Amino acid sequence: MTDADIEVVLGRLGLAFVRVRDDLAVAGSPERSLERAAVEAADGGLWIVEKHDRCQAARKQAIAVAVAYFSQRLPEVRADLAFAPGRYVADFRGAVWQVRPYVDGAALDRPAFAFEGWRGEALADLLVRFRRAALDWPPAREAPGLSIAAFVRDLAGKLGARERPVLEAVHPAVLRLERELFPRLDDVPTAFSHGDFHPLNVLWSPTGINGLIDFEFCGLRPETYDAALLVGCVGMEDPRSLTGDLVRRFIGRLRAEAGFAAAGWEMFADLVLALRFAWLSDWLRRGDREMVDLESDYIALLLEGREDRERAWA
Repeated sequence: MTDADIEVVLGRLGLAFVRVRDDLAVAGSPERSLERAAVEAADGGLWIVEKHDRCQAARKQAIAVAVAYFSQRLPEVRADLAFAPGRYVADFRGAVWQVRPYVDGAALDRPAFAFEGWRGEALADLLVRFRRAALDWPPAREAPGLSIAAFVRDLAGKLGARERPVLEAVHPAVLRLERELFPRLDDVPTAFSHGDFHPLNVLWSPTGINGLIDFEFCGLRPETYDAALLVGCVGMEDPRSLTGDLVRRFIGRLRAEAGFAAAGWEMFADLVLALRFAWLSDWLRRGDREMVDLESDYIALLLEGREDRERAWA
């Protein structure tokens, strides 16, 4: 990505490029794009310019349409800039480009934040409002596109062929999911979900939430999916936080206001467990052996002491 590229892309949006802002941290996973940069325009506005592989054009456009919908209903969500009415990606020099507002966020004190109860309240409030906004989002009436059971089974098969010690470490969890979660998961209503709702995809102010980013995995999921993913991610910071103030206040407010079906709460701990297999798969893909071992240990921990956690969460 050159300055000349950025100048052309911004020019298509009526913005005059001034400089790349290397001093600004860009939140969200860098793997979601080929290249990205925070930039400053002549009017003083700050933007994030992203370059993607052309084969990602349809998916990036679909995600941007969803983001635009939620941006009209949630102040924490900011829409990408449109290159034409309803068109949020631009084809230029063999790649696909997007431009979105830069939103500042305060860095999290890790793992201390995982015990701060006010963050649980803020996250639950955002998720409740997201859920309400999603009720009128048209894809919420489509068939789910993700089978958690199929994903875990496929990963277990690959582990058996290539990573036998890892499979042995997580096999008791796979058996638990096969017995307790997968046969009953269809009893949980589905809802349009953010898909990657965890603390690092939230842009924080010192006292609240500035933004929600990274809709890369949005789509229909079991309605407790985002909540379960969040709890699992908080616990990964420090397993003691699974019964700490953030998680307890997060779950308590969701129980009071989210309107999740009883079946979702009955299987909640098992869904938290199941979603960690997606992280295990990602660590394996990256070849990060330290995180593979840590994730395997965490999956085993989630399987143990579940009764105490479920009592705390109730």
